Amino acid sequence: MENVTINEKKESKKHEEFNGRPTSAFVSAAWMALLIGMVSYCIGLWNAFMELNEKGYYFTILLFGLFSVVSVQKSVRDRQEGIQVTDMYYGISWFTTIASITLLVIGLWNADLELSEKGFYAMSFILSLFAAVAVQKNTRDIQFLDAKEGIK
Repeated sequence: MENVTINEKKESKKHEEFNGRPTSAFVSAAWMALLIGMVSYCIGLWNAFMELNEKGYYFTILLFGLFSVVSVQKSVRDRQEGIQVTDMYYGISWFTTIASITLLVIGLWNADLELSEKGFYAMSFILSLFAAVAVQKNTRDIQFLDAKEGIK
């Protein structure tokens, strides 16, 4: 019976030590994924045989998508922390995120590109969006925990 009590104490101590702070490995991986996704997408655009206005369209979609997903993540997190976010802003954030993905799909569907190129743009775009959410979440988690611990 004594042995069970010692194990339970060890388990509860493990749970108390975890504070929810993202590890430096995860923070680095998120930043690297964001950088790899964005840089790959932009290098692909730079080397693509398409008109400059098409390149501008795809570049703008990337920027629009990144801003949109960060707005969604911020809105969700603000609501979770009890910070007021209007329903209109929250809805617009989701709408613009879906719109950016839809615009990329429509652009790629109608583009005169090889299927492998279309896949490349789609995958690097989605990688960038996901990584932007992860970077934003990590930033908020670290700021929240630092404020809670009294670190500036």
